[in-house]
Amino acid sequence: MNAQEKLDFARIAEAIEYIKENFQSQPTLENIADKVCLSPAHFQRMFTAWAGVSPKKFLQYTSIEYAKKVLKENTLFDTAYETGLSGTSRLYDLFVNIEGMTPGEYKNGGESLSINYSFVESPFGDVIVASTSKGICHMAFADDKTNALEILQIKFPNARYAQMVDAIQQNAIFIFTQDWSKLGEIKLHLKGTDFQLKVWETLLEIPMGRLTTYGDIASKLNNPNASRAVGTAVGENPVAFLIPCHRVIRSSGELGGYHWGVARKTAIIGWEAVRNGIETI
Repeated sequence: MNAQEKLDFARIAEAIEYIKENFQSQPTLENIADKVCLSPAHFQRMFTAWAGVSPKKFLQYTSIEYAKKVLKENTLFDTAYETGLSGTSRLYDLFVNIEGMTPGEYKNGGESLSINYSFVESPFGDVIVASTSKGICHMAFADDKTNALEILQIKFPNARYAQMVDAIQQNAIFIFTQDWSKLGEIKLHLKGTDFQLKVWETLLEIPMGRLTTYGDIASKLNNPNASRAVGTAVGENPVAFLIPCHRVIRSSGELGGYHWGVARKTAIIGWEAVRNGIETI
């Protein structure tokens, strides 16, 4: 790291610390940029390049993490006030945009959700697939079915569960036996940060039988220095196989890790390559 890079890093570290200490006053871009002696436009570009998200998004993430703690024991109004937001409407928008659910839904742990789930066979082992009325909300390889169900229930602790196969699930698991282009017909019901959702959306654009790198995804998101943030978002993918995180490898050519095992990742990549080859003959 050269002298200029060290200076830039020190400024970004100072800005992050400033946001964390002053988020309750909801500082503006100009406030934060002035703190590190940069113009707002230059600071915006520098912060996004180093942190992988804009200063505004980082402030929102910091605010919502605090709001989630306060909300457990307080009303929406009190939570908005304690977080430094101007009212409950801003708190509502913050939760919907970042968490994919309203503050009320977060507070009750998904109590209003009805989730159907089932265990199905795939070429790579048993899979648990879960759906709401809006679409697939969870899919994971289930080597241990009891543990797989517990993980789902931890994500939505107060939802109502029914073990049954519905039309949404059936359409989703067709992906193991039909053309990848059928994915356009599958509905997903996901919650995640704006950055995570953008990463997962980019994963959906990787063709079957093709691979990409964390750096390539970061570049597509116009954040070439955000490879680590991309890797974290890829690792938190809530819908195995349908959102093809297995198609992302390291820039060195190594497969890298996989939540459900490198051996399974290798098998999936090989299986897709063969299918793609058959389909293109």
